Amino acid sequence: MPAIDRIVRLRLCLLLAMACAGLFAEQPGVPEPRPLAPPAGPRGFVGAGAQPKVANELVIDKPGIYENYLIDGGFKTGHLVRIKSDGVTLRHCTIRNGTVNGISVYAKNVVIEQCLIHHMLAGSFKDQKDAHGISGCPGTLTIRDCEIHHVSGDGIQFDPSREHWGPVRVEQCRIWTGPLEADMGGFKRGERPGENAIDTKHPKKDSRAELVIRNCVAFGWRGGSISNMAAFNLKEHLDARVEGCVLYDNEIGLRLRGPGKNGGAKVSVLGCALYDSDMAVRVEDKAEELKLRGLALGPGLKVGVVLDGGSAGPGFENSGSGAAPPLQQALRTWGVRE
Repeated sequence: MPAIDRIVRLRLCLLLAMACAGLFAEQPGVPEPRPLAPPAGPRGFVGAGAQPKVANELVIDKPGIYENYLIDGGFKTGHLVRIKSDGVTLRHCTIRNGTVNGISVYAKNVVIEQCLIHHMLAGSFKDQKDAHGISGCPGTLTIRDCEIHHVSGDGIQFDPSREHWGPVRVEQCRIWTGPLEADMGGFKRGERPGENAIDTKHPKKDSRAELVIRNCVAFGWRGGSISNMAAFNLKEHLDARVEGCVLYDNEIGLRLRGPGKNGGAKVSVLGCALYDSDMAVRVEDKAEELKLRGLALGPGLKVGVVLDGGSAGPGFENSGSGAAPPLQQALRTWGVRE
């Protein structure tokens, strides 16, 4: 055999041995990195680019693609963007400093992607009023690769008036809050606005709303003006699926609520990682058909899964949970495999 062929074969054997050693190396209690998955949170540039179109509000009443807007309400304008037409894509926009909603959607077949929505503030810390990042009553809506922060209501909430909505898909988004960096919008520096990253309301009289939350990051939902702040507060007449999300530094990671006067949420939680929170999962009102599969529980959790009242409703499952990898690793690799 020629010498060059022997060298090539030796190199191939060495590479194979190294790959096998990495593949089968054991790390007890720590899930393997998931490099084939997209990272949690937005991918690519978020917000308006150079030389955006500037306005203090935007009303969209015709289908089409709307991109590269800077909408600044100066804390004088309420609803900053109102989408009233079906068949709209809103892309690469910055929407800030409003007193009601950053984006209100009253249409179907709408896509909101790579938008930055922040500082929607109403009332004061002691008398907080709802100003949401994205709200309204949509049908067939995708929210993708967006960032929402510092709102005095919820990052995303459907529907405040409890009309039928959905299906809605929220993916690759970052939704957070924290102490304000300066006095603004009726709030003081250091106060932390907000209620939940995602909150749901829906009437019992209609078919269930449909919601998918996938590969999102939510943090900072604690220490505000309400109790039981949560990253995802899923309740009322809803079918929801939460996949591959990373939730940290919250009072409650997942607040999942069962039957009440407006019905209960039926939720499947798949492969989510939770850290640094008072409670990873709070199950209330004997939530029915709740599936918790593959929870990864990280450092800083005071408690894991809590069944308020001592039990869940029929169909409850909690399987396959384990220790989470370091937070920064999860943020890089934790999304759902494509």
